[in-house]
Amino acid sequence: MLNGQGTLTIARMPSAELPETFHVTTHEQLRAVSNLTRHRIMAVLRFEPATITQIAERVGLAKGSSSYHVRLLERAGLVRVVRTRKVRGVTERYYTMAARSIVLPDPGEGGPDVLMRHAVADLEASPVEGRHVRMAHLRLTEEQFAELGARLQALADEYRELSDPSLPDASLVFALFHPARGQQADGEAK
Repeated sequence: MLNGQGTLTIARMPSAELPETFHVTTHEQLRAVSNLTRHRIMAVLRFEPATITQIAERVGLAKGSSSYHVRLLERAGLVRVVRTRKVRGVTERYYTMAARSIVLPDPGEGGPDVLMRHAVADLEASPVEGRHVRMAHLRLTEEQFAELGARLQALADEYRELSDPSLPDASLVFALFHPARGQQADGEAK
């Protein structure tokens, strides 16, 4: 989370100069990123460009389904073609993300948080071995809260810079938030 907004961040992209951020502003864009399959396709494209065939293999989709979802992402401006090549008379397109970070609109109070829903779905689908999942309930001053948020962001940025596309994927998701009033920890006066 960044300033109440969700952010999907892509590590270094050596093959293309990408803008730093892309802000999701239209209903079509929000609909495109809200789909878990398209979220996973964007994850494939975070490190290097890929063809429809490569995307289909990595996500576990049929080529036709992969092509459909990529076209929707392209139409929404979230992915783009960065190069083409002829293979046996057919033009093969390589797709990449439209920017290093895609900033989602604030879902509003009580609204669905698309980024966290996708993160939970990805976590649930991941192998149990190697997971590091922790939850801590804290009581912090506003200053401590802001400092912790900044430290978490800095740590994520530090490791993003170390990210190597040749290594296996690892995902980091963090959410620092104040729970809704009715969900305060036991022991607090209501």
